[in-house]
Amino acid sequence: MYDNVAIDVQELTKYYGKNLAVDHVSFKVYENEIFGFLGPNGAGKTTTILMLATVIKPSYGTAIVGGYDIRKQPEKVRELIGIAFQDPKVYWVNTPWEVLYWHAKICGYKGEEAKRVVKDVLEKLELWDARNKKAFELSGGQRKKVEVGKVLIKRPKIAIFDEPTSQIDVTGKHFIWSMIRELRDSGSTIILATNDLFEADVLSDRVAIIHRGKIVTSGTPSQLKDNIPSGDIIELKVENNIDTKILDEIRYSRNITNINYSNRVLKIYLNKGEEFLPQLISMLSSKGIRILSATIREPTLDDVFLYYTGMTLIEAEKGR
Repeated sequence: MYDNVAIDVQELTKYYGKNLAVDHVSFKVYENEIFGFLGPNGAGKTTTILMLATVIKPSYGTAIVGGYDIRKQPEKVRELIGIAFQDPKVYWVNTPWEVLYWHAKICGYKGEEAKRVVKDVLEKLELWDARNKKAFELSGGQRKKVEVGKVLIKRPKIAIFDEPTSQIDVTGKHFIWSMIRELRDSGSTIILATNDLFEADVLSDRVAIIHRGKIVTSGTPSQLKDNIPSGDIIELKVENNIDTKILDEIRYSRNITNINYSNRVLKIYLNKGEEFLPQLISMLSSKGIRILSATIREPTLDDVFLYYTGMTLIEAEKGR
């Protein structure tokens, strides 16, 4: 893996008026990988992938997609790409069968072959029983599945999924993840834009974390977690507030890489957390801090996001 570049993004930038939505983003996506694009809503994920799909034009920079420049050869790029949009593009009076059958015909399928392909995708997405319902009768998750179904029918060289499992239940998520993996294994290159930490972790071969229009780090999920300097994270939930003086005392009590305190949850990044935890509990108890729970764990992608941005993904979603 990581031999041939499918997408080469070069200083891609987008302004909306004076608002800088994507800030000189550069990265590579390799053939036959699932490239996770992780960040909160408003971070620039959707704007970036819409530029790659030639839906909107960049203000600066470019990208080479499948050997074609998105600025100079947009028609060639569109031939290679299939995209499932974040907001399903479905007319309210159309049925799932009508939408996907029309899409199959556009992709070159004919007659019985088109019907067979559509039936197969509808069954895999558990939409067969709803195939003749009008779009306005479908749930948000079902409409999302129809949008994903368009890409599964086209089976493009480069597939882009923008929040593919939002509004979908856990069982449905696993179905879609399996189909995205199968699409990759059959030869497609995948870009997965998501704000779901678990989805990015379990599905991506590599992940780029984007925050406020900039990529802050990238690598395999394991590499990103290993790049956090300390191997353990102590997480305490407390009943009463911990003031700044106590936090400073904790910070300087031993070699602590990072400390974060928010909403009465204290996270401490360090080595050999099991040795420090009893000391920490004793210290806080002596100062009248009641501890509700205490855990020691390995880093997650949310910890990676926190390490590079100073906030958790949930905090970033809230615009903190």
